[in-house]
Amino acid sequence: MSSAAHTSPETSQDLLLSLAGVTKRFGALVANDAIDLTVHKSEIVALLGENGAGKTTLMNILFGHYVADEGTVTVASRDGNLEQLEPGAPQAALDAGIGMVHQHFTLAENLTGLDNIVLGTEPIFRLRRDRSTARAKLGELMAGSGLNVDLDQPVYKLTVGEKQRVEILKALYRDARLLVLDEPTAVLTPQEADSLFAILRKLAANGLAVIIIAHKLAEVLAVSHRIAVLRGGAKVGEMLTSDANHKSIAELMVGREVPASRRTARDPGKPVIPLRDVTIDRGDSRRSLHGVNVTAREGEILGIAGVSGNGQAALAQLIAGLDKPDSGTVEIFGETVTKFDAHTFAQNGIARIPEDRHHDGMVGSMTVAENIAIEDVRSPEYQKLGFLDFDAIRKRAEHAISDYDVRCPGPDAPARLLSGGNIQKLILARVLEKSPKLILANQPSRGLDVGAQSEVHRRLLAARQGGAAVILISEDLDELLTISDQIAVIHAGHITPAMPTDSIDRSELGLMMAGQKAATHAAHAATTTNPGETA
Repeated sequence: MSSAAHTSPETSQDLLLSLAGVTKRFGALVANDAIDLTVHKSEIVALLGENGAGKTTLMNILFGHYVADEGTVTVASRDGNLEQLEPGAPQAALDAGIGMVHQHFTLAENLTGLDNIVLGTEPIFRLRRDRSTARAKLGELMAGSGLNVDLDQPVYKLTVGEKQRVEILKALYRDARLLVLDEPTAVLTPQEADSLFAILRKLAANGLAVIIIAHKLAEVLAVSHRIAVLRGGAKVGEMLTSDANHKSIAELMVGREVPASRRTARDPGKPVIPLRDVTIDRGDSRRSLHGVNVTAREGEILGIAGVSGNGQAALAQLIAGLDKPDSGTVEIFGETVTKFDAHTFAQNGIARIPEDRHHDGMVGSMTVAENIAIEDVRSPEYQKLGFLDFDAIRKRAEHAISDYDVRCPGPDAPARLLSGGNIQKLILARVLEKSPKLILANQPSRGLDVGAQSEVHRRLLAARQGGAAVILISEDLDELLTISDQIAVIHAGHITPAMPTDSIDRSELGLMMAGQKAATHAAHAATTTNPGETA
């Protein structure tokens, strides 16, 4: 990954944004506690913190979605005067030149890139749309920034990286002077991430200020000038990127040393769930697989790398028993599967950590205890005379909350009150306490801070060491390269042969994820290397 020139703008540079004493409370919870933050022109500031640290709340106040209980937000006007930003007014933020690109893009897939960019910028009652002026302005923006994209293509035909460029162009087209990026590399290949960083440096050199909300510390170190860290709603530190390293940032974020995750060598055991020539045709690449051959083995983590939307959802549905193949076979411990349903697969020792923890992983209106037991309510352990034994359910929850450090008011608290990291801990407790034979971990650390990521990795490695097979579907290459024994690449519903992690070149892996390189190396490695020697 490209390295940045870690220099901070001089203090004499024009101040663009100042947050002073910003406090926001939600009942007894203090989400932001007297936070001060400044951003100058041409500066890239990384805003870091654990899940629930207050980053999103702070940016929602800046963008006018929330109103602070105390404190002020001051923005330099276009003529250079410092003016207080009207609270609770998103249009005022837009008019002041504040733009935001969310982690999940907000584009109309059926419209062209051009239509998406100009949408909402023209008067409703104009009889004709002025495309020529818009094209001219966007041509200048693309030439000056390197944000090149085919404006006439429908968005659904664009790559993930191109969609992100459209989002950034949409903000720049509205004359943004401060750009807020939320997890900008979450779904990019390494090459796309490097390209984005080069663009951000160029934009910053031309005067744009950037705030990046991120969890990938290596990328923060590569692109930012300055780092601000929140913990428990308060700003606990600020440093020049040139003075920071991975260890110092991680410890500041979580308030303690974060242990590194490491694989230990072990030979894999028997195949748990071989997929042979499996095809699922659902009409699009996101939900289809084509002639897939994948085998997960006992005591091994098999990583599946790929850019979002290339068939990961279809693979996850199949392994969880929620879909069945149109052709090909699936075996569980040597027995060909004829009945595909989630309950049958769970009875055979297959557990899943779903991709969408909020939608598929828990029921927000149910308690923490009920969510932990929800997949096992038919078990005799939770039955008494034909009725649910709520004392047993609560006892299990108390043990899980303690053992997995689920930070919540208690087992009877609604699950919707938990942060993303604590919801993931809840799911881990539900999955791992049953000692499953196969764990489907689909994006298990997406959106989690470095401390929560470390805990997820530690738990998965412990399950592997105990003999469980793990299929790890992830868009985070650092995660895959850290804990996987072997990695296969999925692209447009096709999956390469698995290759030993220690033989993988990161750049080559990125090209394979983008479909720009054939899996010749992967096939060679898979046929010439003993998987048991790669951990």
